[in-house]
Amino acid sequence: VQLQASGGGLVQAGDSLTLSCAASGTIFGINDMAWYRQAPGGQRELVASITSRGRADYTTSLEGRFTISRDNTKKSVFLQMTKLEPEDTAVYYCNAEIAREYWIPATHYWGQGTLVTVSS
Repeated sequence: VQLQASGGGLVQAGDSLTLSCAASGTIFGINDMAWYRQAPGGQRELVASITSRGRADYTTSLEGRFTISRDNTKKSVFLQMTKLEPEDTAVYYCNAEIAREYWIPATHYWGQGTLVTVSS
């Protein structure tokens, strides 16, 4: 199983950006999917998560600017980011709880990370 994240880049403050993450490989089912981020010198923190049925939860400070969504048919999760601020500069990682087969307990997988840099 692999998670491939994409969509990062260099933007200016106030801009918008959408990140994508697609799962591939032998997959029976995907439970929760999420986005985390790690700023330079900081710890990895949860940005948002979404259940298989589409219920989303957000880190309080980011709710309203960031929107998480998923497409179960494409095994993908997305993060729409608006009104970006220099403080949003970080490597963004996707995470998914995936069952490879019905008899194998679901395990968390991480994407490789995509860098978002917001200039002031």
